[in-house]
Amino acid sequence: MSIFVSSYRCRLKPLTVLTAATMLLAGFTGRAAAGDKGSVATDVSPSAIHVDLSQDWPWWRGATHDGIASPDQHPPVKWSDSENIIWKANLPGRSHGSPIVVGDQVVLTAADSDRNVQTVLCFDRKTGRQLWETVVHEKGLDVKNNEKSSMASAAAACDGDRYFVNFLNGDSVYMTALDRQGKKLWQKTLSTYINHQGFGSSPLLYQDLVIGVSDNKGGGAIVAMNRATGDIVWQKVRPAKPNYSSPVIFHVEGKDQLFLIGCDLVTSLNPSTGETFWEVAGATTECVTTTVTDGHRIFTSGGYPKNHVGAVAADGTGKIVWENPTRSYVPSLLTRDGYLFAVMDAGIAMCWKSDTGEEVWKGRLSGTFSSSPVLIGDLIYAANEEGQTFVFKASREELEIVATNQLGNSVFSTPAICGSRIYQRVALDIDGRRQEILYCIGE
Repeated sequence: MSIFVSSYRCRLKPLTVLTAATMLLAGFTGRAAAGDKGSVATDVSPSAIHVDLSQDWPWWRGATHDGIASPDQHPPVKWSDSENIIWKANLPGRSHGSPIVVGDQVVLTAADSDRNVQTVLCFDRKTGRQLWETVVHEKGLDVKNNEKSSMASAAAACDGDRYFVNFLNGDSVYMTALDRQGKKLWQKTLSTYINHQGFGSSPLLYQDLVIGVSDNKGGGAIVAMNRATGDIVWQKVRPAKPNYSSPVIFHVEGKDQLFLIGCDLVTSLNPSTGETFWEVAGATTECVTTTVTDGHRIFTSGGYPKNHVGAVAADGTGKIVWENPTRSYVPSLLTRDGYLFAVMDAGIAMCWKSDTGEEVWKGRLSGTFSSSPVLIGDLIYAANEEGQTFVFKASREELEIVATNQLGNSVFSTPAICGSRIYQRVALDIDGRRQEILYCIGE
């Protein structure tokens, strides 16, 4: 996802990473059952988040919130409209929210200007058959946005029992909960919203909470609600500045920290209470990306009023460890084994050392990027706005492109990659009319 469209990862083994993420989200501090493969053990509290983190892609940027997919899978490296396509399904309207995948369902948000509705769509994971569509909002789509934005740019999130979606509608941002059959359970207003370039912040789950952010020029909020009831547990007022980033929670420096970048700030909160752990000036005003961590630092990137990539110590000291003027404004970053990878908006791939910011390599891909990259094993998948997906190695030496794949002629959404399949939202120009399609790519 990106608006202009819409961890604990240190040096752990892949299964351990998924299990640690599962326990973090469920608030579970015991041991997972043998052979668990990343799904929550049976002795957790009733509010536990029970999705299979080794096989599902249940929220924005995947199981571990950082764009790193389970390495225990083998999605295709090459595909086209006639090769390695399992199924495809037409989508209404113009939307950039990324798909999520949970159990036998693939879910994504949509905005259809022809019907003047914002909806949630659900498809069968195996066949692509549409299972249901729920209208979340009627009317309220006539909001002036950046030309690359959409009225459905945020990804959904799923706790195993419910889906949570954020929409800007009219002059406010709303979060809505649905059950797995598409029935509306509750809806809350996060804040009123003075629009600048759109909205694209996705919901975040933690223990029995769902957390939403509505940064905007009128002064937004971070709101934590009970997942089952929608009752507000805590909320914090945010600066009256435009910003588009999604919040994220990582276990860093010995504790769970909720991180949010933008509004000229890097913010760390206690996700249970909303208490501020620390907050420093260290980001640009407008950020689109979701931060990542190497276990000691978090990484910020923004594009207004200046281009910026930087590292901030996550220990509360407020230390800006390093920064540079690179423009990685819309696609989020990736970290792996002490290295930071970026696909910049202008089509340049880069690698830095995460502790010092030393440039390791950079190389040209092609086109303009809004979709965020996904890492699987040693390979990075990155799609440009023209429908080309580059597969290149997460190398410490140089850019090495393994494959280039063309599908459709417009991609703004970040793919979900799980169970050896790629779920990608693309668009085609058919007789001068945009037709969005959800593809399931696999061998």
